Amino acid sequence: MKNYTDNDYALNKVNKEAIVYRFADEIVEVTIEDYLRENPDKTAADFAELKVLSDEDYKERDREDYRLTYKNVSLHGLDETEACCVPSPEEILFDEPERKAQKERMRRQAYEAIATLTEVQRRRYIQHHVEGLSVRDIADMEKSHFTSVHESLLAAEKKIKKYLAND
Repeated sequence: MKNYTDNDYALNKVNKEAIVYRFADEIVEVTIEDYLRENPDKTAADFAELKVLSDEDYKERDREDYRLTYKNVSLHGLDETEACCVPSPEEILFDEPERKAQKERMRRQAYEAIATLTEVQRRRYIQHHVEGLSVRDIADMEKSHFTSVHESLLAAEKKIKKYLAND
């Protein structure tokens, strides 16, 4: 937390001996002595219970503020980010042929990259990355050692990266 005084939850939590209230123009700390003086019919246990409730309330509000503002973007930043905007129907219509061509290029590159692998590497790579089998499952199916399957997958990934870097 950058500065505990900027956060009501932290301010209340740091001060173990008082319940802290932040107003627009001041911060008020209510200590156990203040509480018992103002409420003679109450006990220290009542104050402790209020302190716990206060901490929980501040914590919940702090979490809610975080959930609401974590992904907020300033209005000045909207021009710079395309992720905040939905493309217009015209953009979708005009960009569709380009997207299809790009998708086809990527598919062709993937097939070409996988074609550079040995038969064993290709089979293991597809089993692991496409079918979702673990390295141990592949080793058990092939009755081979875990390390050899693992090294084979590493070599396959290295070949694919090298091919794509050169392409």
